[in-house]
Amino acid sequence: MQFEPLNTWLPEVASPLIIAGPCGAESFDQLMRTAKELKETNKISLFRAGVWKPRTRPNAFEGRGEEALKWLVEVKKEFGFKITVEVANAHHTELALKYGIDVLWIGARTTVNPFSVQEIADVLMGTNTPVMVKNPIHADLQLWLGAIERVYNSGITKIAAIHRGFHFYGKTKYRNKPLWQVPIELRTLFPGLPIICDPSHISGNHELISSVAQKALDLGMNGLMIESHYDPSIALSDAEQQLTPKKLDELISNLVLRKQSSDDPETTDKLLELRKIIDEIDDELMNVLKKRIQIIEEIGAYKKEHDITIFQLERWQEILRTRGQWADKMGISRQHIEKICQLLHEESIRIQNGLMNS
Repeated sequence: MQFEPLNTWLPEVASPLIIAGPCGAESFDQLMRTAKELKETNKISLFRAGVWKPRTRPNAFEGRGEEALKWLVEVKKEFGFKITVEVANAHHTELALKYGIDVLWIGARTTVNPFSVQEIADVLMGTNTPVMVKNPIHADLQLWLGAIERVYNSGITKIAAIHRGFHFYGKTKYRNKPLWQVPIELRTLFPGLPIICDPSHISGNHELISSVAQKALDLGMNGLMIESHYDPSIALSDAEQQLTPKKLDELISNLVLRKQSSDDPETTDKLLELRKIIDEIDDELMNVLKKRIQIIEEIGAYKKEHDITIFQLERWQEILRTRGQWADKMGISRQHIEKICQLLHEESIRIQNGLMNS
């Protein structure tokens, strides 16, 4: 799959791409005032606003619909912004194209539904209108890939992914847990696909947006989509995660922009030297893992011979406890070691199960 780089469908855009605007288009005055203040920052390349708002429960603010598209046309005329809105079905898409919206995005709640994505893709066929696809609500990479592929198969090559985090059952400081490994895997599968981060929806509150935005850029993402309202305290949706244009300006000014690589030969040589050491360590790890697997096979054969169950709760609890203590003593992240132990344990169960049933 060949995707067009951002600078081909937004040629005047600086790197990284900054998309900003209110969560929802609430009124003509709100859009114009927010756009005016964002224009003064001289940092925004694409103006966003939710025209149709998918709400979890009824009776919440669900957007102004087609009327808001008319307001956005005026924002574009007045301030010269390119405009992007979310579309969730074929009707939304037809209206967005009718009003000349420059870029569309498919939201997380729509990405989970292949029928809805296909409807949107069918309307877009033959237009090559730029489309950004948010990750699905849950960490299902196949759904994300499928939505991108459906849009691509309609003839659209101007596609970007938006990482907005994932619903997570359990304690987390984020509204949506980042799970950075998922967009990293997406980039591995689709190297040419631009990926934009949505720190607003990951964070859920304005205090975390800066750190999430910086990490996204450190991981090589191509841009940021950040919600901004001239007065977040009166916003009709997601007030906690919106920044004033002034605060957004400060955030962007304080971001550290890093390079993919260095032109300095000394720096490059040093990295190559360190990476060679990593390669040698990984080779040692492979040999250790091979020895571990051989012992697991012996354990599995012995359990089979003596009719002993594969899973031993007390042993598993002992592993977690002792390895965690070892990690603490060595100054290694306990959480990191527990994840490794979990993977090793799953593989041990798989190997022993194969032996038991052979």
